[in-house]
Amino acid sequence: MAIDTADIVLEETSGKGRYLFRADGAEAEMTFSKAGEHLVIIDHTGVPDAFRGQGVGQALVLRGVTDARAAGKKILPLCTFAAAQFRRHPEWSDVLSAR
Repeated sequence: MAIDTADIVLEETSGKGRYLFRADGAEAEMTFSKAGEHLVIIDHTGVPDAFRGQGVGQALVLRGVTDARAAGKKILPLCTFAAAQFRRHPEWSDVLSAR
């Protein structure tokens, strides 16, 4: 299954949010908190076994990176999965927070 970031839904409130991918009755998510106007903290990525090995988790983080770039924000990946994705993708360093 090829995951297009356009298939990922963004749900957000004033202080928190999540990126959500649903298919075949399963749901994957990446949650985040907003820390001020210019910082997003990724705190959790959850991918069910049904999606493992299909790039769903990476697509969730990529969608967050794309949205952060467009909004001029930085990302602090506290979630271990998201942090690992940032290490694997040095091209995302422009949105990586130094905090």
